[in-house]
Amino acid sequence: MVAAGRRHLPRGWADLGRQLAIWFGFAVLYQVARGVADRNPSKAFANGQAVVNFETRITHRLYELTFQNFVDQRHLLETFVSWTYWNSEFTVVGLAVLFVYLRRHEAFVGFRNSILLANMIGLVGYVFVPTAPPRLLGVGFVNQHTDGLVNLAANPYAAMPSLHAADALIIGVVLFGVCRRPWAKAFWAVWPMWVWFAVMATGNHFWLDCVAGIGVAILAMTVVYNERIRRVFAARRA
Repeated sequence: MVAAGRRHLPRGWADLGRQLAIWFGFAVLYQVARGVADRNPSKAFANGQAVVNFETRITHRLYELTFQNFVDQRHLLETFVSWTYWNSEFTVVGLAVLFVYLRRHEAFVGFRNSILLANMIGLVGYVFVPTAPPRLLGVGFVNQHTDGLVNLAANPYAAMPSLHAADALIIGVVLFGVCRRPWAKAFWAVWPMWVWFAVMATGNHFWLDCVAGIGVAILAMTVVYNERIRRVFAARRA
């Protein structure tokens, strides 16, 4: 096992263990934030209704409801968007991080830090501005997520900002840059837009949530990849 680690792991088993500890540590923080948000459902529903009021005032309709009605009439498309919602945030993120760690290690630190920073910003939002998703607000959406696994693993009041939207954008940008085959670049170029559509069509996010998530991703990547900011943090560590 030691020899295999030296052959296939960029920095050995010890570094892989550190990276896993970072991700599992974040999972604990997520559950803590979820527990805090769960304590004030009335505030979450009020914030969700505020999003509804804002969107209907700006666009005079809920386009997300149109997306869901369109998808619900097409079984294959409905399956695809549901799969995307459930897998884009954990399965795809996890596999993307693992791929970059093993095969494009020079890009790993920036990628990891962007994901973690975006998610930390999102957790702060969930604690201070819990927001119910469209499917729970009683404004016409079908709530298809009612089983016990959902109740155990998901934060029901984590709509604003959309971390699905944030992580999809970060993954799309980074993997577009590190992948070499044209078909892979094309796939990751459209991945963020597909995820944004999927989370709206499943009734889990409004477009305003996605816009906020995109802003979070841009902020996180700006902080992580800005050379001046990196020099300041490096000087403080020194």
